[in-house]
Amino acid sequence: MARNRHSSGDTHRRAQEEGISGYGEQADADLADAYAVEDAVLERARELSLAATVRPVSPGSGATLRLLAAATAARAVAEIGTGTGVSGICLLRGMRPDGVLTTVDIHPGLQRQAREGFAAAGFAPSRARLIPGPALDVLPRLADSQYDLVFCDGDPAESTGYLAESLRLLRPGGTVCFEGALGVGAPAVRELVRTIREHPDLVPALLPVGDGLLAAVKR
Repeated sequence: MARNRHSSGDTHRRAQEEGISGYGEQADADLADAYAVEDAVLERARELSLAATVRPVSPGSGATLRLLAAATAARAVAEIGTGTGVSGICLLRGMRPDGVLTTVDIHPGLQRQAREGFAAAGFAPSRARLIPGPALDVLPRLADSQYDLVFCDGDPAESTGYLAESLRLLRPGGTVCFEGALGVGAPAVRELVRTIREHPDLVPALLPVGDGLLAAVKR
């Protein structure tokens, strides 16, 4: 997780008012952020991210994750990079009412804050399974072909490993998403974008929200 660029809920609310009629006047990602509707729970989670110097998904990316979880009627979602729970709240809000989010992070302290955010958003403790530890140590312990969506927002240098584990975890028709695909181009990120585009078992799209959300459906 990188440092947060969203400093306050007030800034986002002002952008929302401008964003509804701002087509053609703002960059795509800025307009997507302005269009997204966020409540006090998400704003608080963003404030905690700022205090912890980690960057959550943008409002536009969060709205897209919620949409993808809803579109797939996701019951089981795996997340790499819990942070303070911004993306987790978005995913849970799109999932089925009986869905469970499994989220992995190397920082247990951040996960405690995320759990408080999930509770503030109205989700029962049983809706989220928070596992501390390195993602590439934890993911192999998860069951094959049991997940509807995998969201990866961890160390870009481990992206290839995340993709391999995601393909194992996903059911046919499931979706994998990577945050930061349009950020400053680390070699690992460029290789990931190329690999997903050329993978015979994936139907990909690079979405211009936040720092770029790379999504692909497993055939």
